[in-house]
Amino acid sequence: MTHRVNRYGERRLKSVGTEKRSTAIPHSRAHKQAKAPLSKTTAVVKTPQIDRGPLLKTLTSNRIGSRRDVAAAIKYGRVTVNGKPVENFSLPVNLKKDIVVINGKRIQPNLFRRIVLIFNKPPGVVTTTNDEMGRTTVMELLPPKYRNLGLYPVGRLDRESAGLLLITNDGDLTYRLTHPKFEHEKEYLVAVNGRLAQGELEAVRTGVPLEEGVTGPAMLTEVRGQLPFNYRMIIHEGKKRQIRRTFEAIGYRVTALKRIRVGPLELGTLPEGSVRELTDEEIARLSIKASTHLSPHRERRLESNRQHKFVPQPPPGGQRRSHR
Repeated sequence: MTHRVNRYGERRLKSVGTEKRSTAIPHSRAHKQAKAPLSKTTAVVKTPQIDRGPLLKTLTSNRIGSRRDVAAAIKYGRVTVNGKPVENFSLPVNLKKDIVVINGKRIQPNLFRRIVLIFNKPPGVVTTTNDEMGRTTVMELLPPKYRNLGLYPVGRLDRESAGLLLITNDGDLTYRLTHPKFEHEKEYLVAVNGRLAQGELEAVRTGVPLEEGVTGPAMLTEVRGQLPFNYRMIIHEGKKRQIRRTFEAIGYRVTALKRIRVGPLELGTLPEGSVRELTDEEIARLSIKASTHLSPHRERRLESNRQHKFVPQPPPGGQRRSHR
C-alpha cells in the first residue's frame, strides 16, 4: 500500500489489486458540474425572497407625496426606519415589517385611496404644500378632512393667478398631467392692459422668443362680456409664468389671469376658494387624454427652439469663465 499525491494536492491510496481515490472533486470537474443542469432528483434549497424595496420608491409608490417632497424629507432627516433616521434613498424597506415614519407619522401599507381635487384658487395664495415666508398656501384652504392625506398641488399656478388647480396624492397621474410630452391643453382668461394689433396677435399664436426658447403655438382670441378679461388663450406647455412673460415680450402687461380648463376638465361654476372631489370617470378622462406622441406643432417648436437657442453673453470687459 502506497500513498501518492496528485496534481490537485489530493492523496491517493493505492494497494494491490485495488485503488481508492479521494472523494474531493478536482477544480475543473467541479466547475463543469456546477454549470450542468440539475437532475430531477437533485434537492433544491430555495432562498426566501425578502419582500423589500428601495425607501424612496416604496414611499412614492404608496402615494405619500411627490417624489421631490419625499426625497427632501429623507435628505433632511425627517424619515426614520425602525426608530433610526435614514438618509439613504435605496435602503430596502417593507412597510408591513418595518416601522417607517415620515414627518412624525407612521406609514401604513395598502391604505391608499386615490384622491383628485379640483380647487378654484383665489389670487394671492401660493401653490405649494408649505411656505417658508409664512404666506397662505392652497393646502391651508382645503377642508380639514383633506389635510393629512398626503395631497399636493399638480403643476404651477403663480401667486397672482386664479382658477383651476388640481390637488392629488397620485404620483402617476401627476406625472401624466405635468410632463411636457403629454401636452395637455390648458385654457386661460387673460386681462391685458391694451388691445393687441393683428401682428401682435399672430406673434403670440405662432410663438414668442423667451430666454429658454420660443413658446409653442397658442390659440389667442378676444372675448367680450367677461370683465376684466379681454382675451382667451390656450397653450400646451407650462413654462414658468409663461403667459405673463409672453405678453411682456411684446410690450404688454397681464393684469389678471385665470385658468378655466385643463385637458377635458373645466372649472365651470365652482366658486372661488371652493373645492370638490373628482369622480372616477373624470379622472379616467384626464388620463386618456395623455398622448406620448409628438404633435406637429411640438415638432415645429423644437426646430424653432434650436434656431433661436438662447446663448448667455459674456460680461462686459471680460471673457466668460471656463468651468473646466
